[in-house]
Formats: sequence, C-alpha cells, structure tokens
Amino acid sequence: MSAANVVFLMYHEIELPGRSLCRVEPGYVRYVVKESEFRSQMHLLLQAGWSGFSVTHAFSASRSPGLVITFDDGCETDLLAAAPILQDAGFSATFYITLGFLGRSGYLTPAQVRELSDAGFDMGCHSLTHPYLTDLDKKGLEREIAEAKDRLEHIIGRGVHHFSCPGGRWNERAVEVARKAGYLTLATSRPHTNSPVSNAFSLGRVAVVRGTTLPAFERLCHGEGLWRLALQDVLRDRVKTILGNSAYDRVRATLLHAKRPR
Repeated sequence: MSAANVVFLMYHEIELPGRSLCRVEPGYVRYVVKESEFRSQMHLLLQAGWSGFSVTHAFSASRSPGLVITFDDGCETDLLAAAPILQDAGFSATFYITLGFLGRSGYLTPAQVRELSDAGFDMGCHSLTHPYLTDLDKKGLEREIAEAKDRLEHIIGRGVHHFSCPGGRWNERAVEVARKAGYLTLATSRPHTNSPVSNAFSLGRVAVVRGTTLPAFERLCHGEGLWRLALQDVLRDRVKTILGNSAYDRVRATLLHAKRPR
C-alpha cells in the first residue's frame, strides 16, 4: 500500500465483560469487538510504529505512518473502553454520534459526548435516528444530516465537520445536503483506502468485525485483500437494489440467524 493511501478502520460497540450489549441480533453482534481484541489491535499498531488518527488529521503532511480509527453509533463503551485504550496508545479517533440514541441504555449521554470531545477526540455525526439515507426525501435528509449536525454542535460547543452514513447507504442527494450543511467529509462503508485526492464525500472504511485475528487485522491495516471485500460489496449492492433495503435486511437477518452457533 502506498504511503499516500490510508486505511480508515470502522468500529462499532466494544464489548466489556459482564456488560450487556446495546443490541443482540446476529447482524449487530458481528460488528461488536471484544475489549481484549481491541486492546490487542491497538497494541499491534503501536508496536509496529503506527499511529491512530482522526478523520480531521487523516492527511496531515506532518503525521507519522498510521491509519484512521472511527466508531459509529455512539455506544457508551466509546468512552468507557475505547477512549482509555486509545489514550494509552497516544492515538486519536473520530466518534460518529447518532443523536437519537443518546441517553438510551448502553449509549452515551450528552454529557459523555462532551467529555469525549473535551478529551480531544474528533466528534462526527451519524444522523439523527439512523435511517437508510437512500429511503429519505429531501426533507428527511435535511433532518437526519443538517439538523443532527446542529444538535451535536450545540452539545459539544464545537463545529462538527464529518458525517458517516448509517448502514453505509447514501446517494448524491445525501451528498448535496451534507455539503450544504457544512460538512467537509462523508464516510461510507465501501472497503477501499483513501488518499489526499480521494472524493471527500465518498470516503471508504474497512469494518473490523468480531473475532478478527491479529494477522487478519494486520492485513486489513495494510490494505491487503480489500479488492475481495469490494467485490462482495458490489454484489450486496446489486441484491439491495433488487430487493430493496427492508427485504434485504430481512433476508440477511434470517441467514445470519441460521449461521449462529447453537
């Protein structure tokens, strides 16, 4: 991978021993990484001489070799587990917050979001209520993208410049609303690296899933094998187009439930 090409990692909830998860369906749990796994992954990066950056500092000319670390949803373990591990490693990250989840069981409160922001972490927006943006009209997009930005800025007392798409689904109408709202970037879940000349409103990210081994994690960080993930993504998009979002999610949930160990 070229030094100009940067991998953006995408995390969700971190699992703490004895603590209930925000959700328990298989399609969600597969994206939940255990605290021990996350700690080992950050230690591997540190030992390799890499750094963890926020989206804001992704392409800083003075930065050392590394990658970008992002979290979606705004789970409470962002503050309880991820932040301390990142701080111990001297890493930064961008936490994309779903405003409508704040205060729910397992999710951050507004005060905790401010605490993360005041600790120096980059706060981004992950919509108001976590819908698929491709299902919304312009009014709905403005509510989920622009209104959510205003609310988050009010909570943290700082500007919010980065948006990530719920479910990784977006279209040009969503990009137009995000640009108009004043965002500088829009992150997807397309598995490709980014560079200073990448489209800032179509940033790729690589999901770190539950049970990822350290060798597999290291390969992801080097951008190895992303073409396979990209091909799978294209095939999924075709199925989504044929079935629609709701039907696709029902089929996916059924298949993941069938694969779950008994």
